[in-house]
Amino acid sequence: MPETENNKNNSPMFPAKTKGHKFRSWFLGILLLAGVIAAVTHLGEIEHFAKLAREARPMWLLVALLLQFGTYVCTALVWKRALHYVNIRQSFFSFVPLAFAKLFADQALPSGGASGISFFIAALKRRGVPTDLCMAMMLVSLVAYYVAYLIVALASLALLWFYHAIHIWILLLVGLFCLVAVAIPASALMLQHWSKRAIPKLLTRLPNVRDLLQGFTQAPKHLLRNRSLVVTSILLYVAVFLLDAATLWIMLLAIGQDVSFLAAFPSFVVSSIIATLSPIPLGIGIFEASSTGMLSALGIPVEAALTATLLLRGFTLWLPMLPGLWLARRELR
Repeated sequence: MPETENNKNNSPMFPAKTKGHKFRSWFLGILLLAGVIAAVTHLGEIEHFAKLAREARPMWLLVALLLQFGTYVCTALVWKRALHYVNIRQSFFSFVPLAFAKLFADQALPSGGASGISFFIAALKRRGVPTDLCMAMMLVSLVAYYVAYLIVALASLALLWFYHAIHIWILLLVGLFCLVAVAIPASALMLQHWSKRAIPKLLTRLPNVRDLLQGFTQAPKHLLRNRSLVVTSILLYVAVFLLDAATLWIMLLAIGQDVSFLAAFPSFVVSSIIATLSPIPLGIGIFEASSTGMLSALGIPVEAALTATLLLRGFTLWLPMLPGLWLARRELR
């Protein structure tokens, strides 16, 4: 339920209007600087993507663009439905650019998703959404995302078993990820249940982290108890994974590889898991090597596997950077 104006301006994330404005200014500056640095330091990879894209079949590239746009639509629908359940009316089309901008925030400042959460809350507050509802939306999104991730991870194991391409290292890796996928949303739910007592004392000494965690403890619980909303959000995030995997499959078709989607799907998911668990920002190099190795293990030539993977990264990582940078600036100014 909406807060009073006084409560909104004295929320844990932004205790006063002046502080909130100062936070947005600093955060935007850091975000834009990080985005420029990321683009410059990986200019060679961007140029390589552009060269490969020129040589690929144009029709398939258009299909890949549509698939990637679909991922932003699905993400926007998660947020739109959450606001709908608390009777806050926002245009659906305004959330699609926000999805681009949040992806840019996650990529520009790799921080386990914390930068994207901070950006998202700042952007929603600018639209007049109370802080407690912002945090409730993020809780629903967090839980739904990791449940969806868990579903596609287990589905990938089943497919690899079917293709006789499963190895002990894959089982150990997915097992470790399953622990992480359960621990993260479980920790967020514990914060809700036990309130401030669940926050480790060490974290309470870090102001930004403390404010974020306290925001989770004060988020209303009725959104998480809405089964229809949670299930729909999970399905939408599963659709995001399917669309990303379909983009890898389309990239293989674009370079003349007649392969099944059922081979591209586990390759994408396992590579994403490796990149997620990796300490390397954005999984640069780790994702590419993992995807190439997985596709090769499923019978796709190494050269074709690497080319398709680089094309995929271009569509999922580098192409959205420029519009994401501009949209992030527009959302926070």
